[in-house]
Amino acid sequence: MSEREQTPRKAPHPRRTGEARLPGDPDPEELVARMIRVDHAGEFGAARIYEGQLAVLGRAPTAPAIRRMAEQEKAHLATFDRLLAARRVRPTLLSPLWHVAGFALGAGSALLGERAAMACTVAVETVIGEHYARQAERLGDDEAELRATVETFRADELDHRDTGLAEGAEDMPGYDLFSGAVKAGTRLAIWLSERL
Repeated sequence: MSEREQTPRKAPHPRRTGEARLPGDPDPEELVARMIRVDHAGEFGAARIYEGQLAVLGRAPTAPAIRRMAEQEKAHLATFDRLLAARRVRPTLLSPLWHVAGFALGAGSALLGERAAMACTVAVETVIGEHYARQAERLGDDEAELRATVETFRADELDHRDTGLAEGAEDMPGYDLFSGAVKAGTRLAIWLSERL
């Protein structure tokens, strides 16, 4: 199954956020705080990945596509900057790590070539698309505005994934191994950023 075909099914939205909580799950307020925290961290990391890619590939044929994606990530980050302040949610304690790691991942993948940079994009954006879909399913009608933001940004992330695929990401030698490693790292970053 190709990356493009891996789209989670859409479940009906609950009336209230946290409605389907299980024992030990965070309460609705903490759930939303975790979502905002991790999404802010993710958009920050994504912006840094594209900055790293552009530092290496700034004159490459894929540079205009990377710049467009980078601008969208910066707009997403600005939205979550505002949400952090408005909702009084602290950012992840790992922001300094994501500052360095995001840039290193972007530059490192770009040093392997344009296809590797695009493979990195596909892997990260696939995981983020899945992550946003799960969030949207958990947000109730009481958080309709946040849910709409998450769904809009998810569409952008899936567009970035599709751009990477169109730019030949799957033609990278060792694509499956590389993609799997980047996806695993992205999932770990999500888990850590929600909690720390």
